[in-house]
Amino acid sequence: MRVLYCTDTYPPQVNGVSVVTAISVAGLRERGWDVHVIAPRYPHEDAARRDPNVIALPSMPLPLYPDVRLVLPDYAVVRAAIDRLKPDLVHCATEFIVGRVGQIAAARAGVPIVTSYHTDFSRYMTSYGVPWLAKPVARYLARFHKRARRTFTPSKASRADLLRLGVSDVEVWGCGVDADRFNPSRRSQELRVKLGIDGAFTFLYVGRLAAEKGVDVVMEAYRRAESQLPPGVARLVVAGAGPEEKRLRATAPPGTVFLGFLERDAALPALYASADAFAFASTTETLGLVVLEAMASGLSVIAAPAGGVAEHLRDGENGIAYPANDVDACAAAMVRLATDGSLSVRLRTGARRTAEALTWSAELDRLDASYRQL
Repeated sequence: MRVLYCTDTYPPQVNGVSVVTAISVAGLRERGWDVHVIAPRYPHEDAARRDPNVIALPSMPLPLYPDVRLVLPDYAVVRAAIDRLKPDLVHCATEFIVGRVGQIAAARAGVPIVTSYHTDFSRYMTSYGVPWLAKPVARYLARFHKRARRTFTPSKASRADLLRLGVSDVEVWGCGVDADRFNPSRRSQELRVKLGIDGAFTFLYVGRLAAEKGVDVVMEAYRRAESQLPPGVARLVVAGAGPEEKRLRATAPPGTVFLGFLERDAALPALYASADAFAFASTTETLGLVVLEAMASGLSVIAAPAGGVAEHLRDGENGIAYPANDVDACAAAMVRLATDGSLSVRLRTGARRTAEALTWSAELDRLDASYRQL
């Protein structure tokens, strides 16, 4: 069996969509599928390590957000790939240029189409100051996914959103985490000393530094929490890059550690495990992969129970839930964890237990079965 993925993001770019797509590709190959990918070409890629089954399309940086790549809609290349490979399925993993061109080419070639719904872009519009675009974006997303035989999305909340938009066949899939890679055993005292957080209760944020992620809420909550604690008791570490990075660095509470983009295979797991709690404020996640990675690393999570995050966050069991955008409530949760050692240990244990039940192996078996059924 053969599947062709069409995606606007893929490694070496790192985000939730690219990570899950790459895991899907590797897992399906292990299960006997012949998997090919059409994705953007990224600058500074190591040609020697490039997957020969990835067709890389020329791309350019998105203005104001160069980490995102824009691809010209090269229908001829995509259609030629479909004609040559003769896939049993085309999986359009993103809703934009590569995904949409893949849809058009697959439909004209008579190949069944499936899609992924990883990101609720309509909810992003308020964060970017254009709330009037929310409904047009939602209508576009609905049209895109209605063209598929099946849409895969990682949470019941996002499935409900799609059903309300009139998408009929929606399967909850993709809520897994690699609990071997992200593991408390990777905690490093040497790293804590290097980062200057040795001895301090350390809150960690990992993710894109973009408007929709609400990093301002985390930073302001930390500022207020720190003012209620003795000097040096707590620290905040921020890992990630994005269009808001310069502004966030300029307005961060004193002593906040910014690490920028981190290599995913070794540096990021060690960072997670070397922190003490994970702080998150986004309300637009369909999954919140970083939350699951933090739980797998044995971190209690402070987060708003919204979207996909709500399906795994258990207040008092693996973390502390606070009302969306409530800075004072987030700060109070930080103070509780930094001052109550027994609570921190209990929530960290519960977080790891939650993650251990969410294996990628089981998710990939379900994807394999779903594909074969279609």
